[in-house]
Amino acid sequence: MGRSEERRRKSEAIIHRFTQLTASATWRCVDKVKLAFRTGHPQGLVKIGAAFYLSSVEIVVPPKKHPLPLNGCDRTTGEGVGHLFHFDSSGNLLRDITLGEGSIYHPGGIDYDGKSLWIPVAEYRPNSQSIIYRVHPETLEAAKIFRCHDHIGGLAYNRCNGTLHGISWGSRKFHAWTPGEGHVWQEEQAEPERRTHVNGSHYINYQDCQFLETHYMLCSGLNSYTLPNVGRVALGGLELVDLDVHAALHQVPVPLYSDTMRPMTQNPFSVELHHDHLRFYFVPDDHESTLYIYDAVA
Repeated sequence: MGRSEERRRKSEAIIHRFTQLTASATWRCVDKVKLAFRTGHPQGLVKIGAAFYLSSVEIVVPPKKHPLPLNGCDRTTGEGVGHLFHFDSSGNLLRDITLGEGSIYHPGGIDYDGKSLWIPVAEYRPNSQSIIYRVHPETLEAAKIFRCHDHIGGLAYNRCNGTLHGISWGSRKFHAWTPGEGHVWQEEQAEPERRTHVNGSHYINYQDCQFLETHYMLCSGLNSYTLPNVGRVALGGLELVDLDVHAALHQVPVPLYSDTMRPMTQNPFSVELHHDHLRFYFVPDDHESTLYIYDAVA
């Protein structure tokens, strides 16, 4: 069996098992791994073999809201540092590189195409600007591929046709880009033509996405709701999105919270097929983070 065929079969198995999950699914905690380094505000997670790659933003000066929008933006840029952490299954930091430039310092959700990591880094405000990076996981050599005039909060790379799929601030819009001549992504190229679609799903705001062949992405996220006499309550979940029609096909609430009471799907996640069920990895907490590992069974 070729590598592409193996990936397709694994994707099909993940999709099949995910669409069997419902609100009554059983979530079993397999392990909690304390990360032995300051993580900042984690955003995206990729697991390659036994190692992990975590994108995160270190906020130095938080953005401040403008009294009125200024140049189309509702807040200042703030200041910060974008990180990509490489750590092992015991939570030990192996390497750390910085990504971004100037006011563009906020990495988003990330994806892996089998050879490279794809990472968006944006200003920490909506309707702003981003740089799309391709990073080699072994060397951590980072290449700027193109710039985009919007906040890109997460990416999924379609391994079947080479297209990139991004989500805007709050995942209210889907963006899609196709590589240019030769269907190859070149460094420092002009932004390809962007196709944009409105996200009609409002249950959660996607934070991190993982491509599944042939034209799907699985996204984690959360949203907050105000309950009378209770206040703000954060709820998390997972959604399978069909990239051909840009719509969620299956939605699963995830009633799990970290030890600090953050929704488990607050930002980074990764999923893989483990024996006959799905195994999920989550890093919901800031600064002093824990890698939570859960098995989901229908």
